[in-house]
Amino acid sequence: MLFGKKQSLVGLDIGSHTIKAVELEPLPNRTFRLARWGISAPLAEAIVDGEIMDRQLVTDSISNLFESRGIRSRSVVAAVSGRAVIVKKITMNRLSAEDAQQAVYWEAEQHVPYDINDVSLDFEILGAAPNDPKQMQVLLVAAKKDMVMSFGDLIREAGLSPAVVDVDSFAAQNALEANYDFAPADVIAILNIGAEITNINIIQAGVPYFTKDLQVGGNTFIEAAQRKFGLSQAESAAAVRGESGSGLELTPVIEGACEGLATALERAQAYLRTSGEAGAISRIMLCGGSALTPGVPEFLGRRFGVATEIANPLTRVSYDPALFAGQDVMKVAPLLTVGIGLALRRVGDKR
Repeated sequence: MLFGKKQSLVGLDIGSHTIKAVELEPLPNRTFRLARWGISAPLAEAIVDGEIMDRQLVTDSISNLFESRGIRSRSVVAAVSGRAVIVKKITMNRLSAEDAQQAVYWEAEQHVPYDINDVSLDFEILGAAPNDPKQMQVLLVAAKKDMVMSFGDLIREAGLSPAVVDVDSFAAQNALEANYDFAPADVIAILNIGAEITNINIIQAGVPYFTKDLQVGGNTFIEAAQRKFGLSQAESAAAVRGESGSGLELTPVIEGACEGLATALERAQAYLRTSGEAGAISRIMLCGGSALTPGVPEFLGRRFGVATEIANPLTRVSYDPALFAGQDVMKVAPLLTVGIGLALRRVGDKR
């Protein structure tokens, strides 16, 4: 199932650079406490463009992460993204949820560029279409079955049980909506910037109006600096992350590498405004490991003229500071956003 209600689950965020695990304990009044978390060592190209190239390394990394961090629960929620996942908002004749089930599958055949029998499909009715009360908007999510099955097998090979398979963009949204009060009129662009992929999700009043995965991420910044300054991959990575004190003028390089990201956001904003579905972006929230790249929030903030910030998915999640062993929580928390959003899921939940 693509979306997944009430049992203790561990969020497992399998990224192309590292694997993140988050265990949350439910508290009264629908609040949570961070019980355990962990981030694996870098995966050394074990996952490239969303494709798992070294299953043994990935399963060993997952097993070691759970063992080293003392995570005993074996029921996990994981997420997929990339080219094999399609998220699309469609408009169709208004139907009850029961009647919509078959109709959506028929509609999906018109919108999914794969044989409908080869995809796992889920949907959520968003409400009436803005310009025609006789029609409704439906959020359609499709993922190639072989990818979902392979992903589930990978988790089982690591000795775990996949309870839910979600989508990265929605997990990030789930984490931030649990930690921030967004006004109904706010149009929020959530950018989960990973090593290889950036998940863009533009939301208003909890509805995802535009969702897209871009082949832009931290590796894009690192490769741009390598080309510009003739650095090794390790030297470039340290410089881009602000760890080397290299003294290099990286701002123009980072801004150039971010250009594709900004252009995609501008096009999404133009589309939403033209269609009348949502107004201008009023706030940009960044998460993921590469969101911490110096210069990225400043560039996007200037480009769009709106508040741009690194998200903190632990704003309303309590935790013992000793869990971070002296690390700067604000440098770790953004990396845990998707994992936290996944750990908040419950089997049976819709988006």
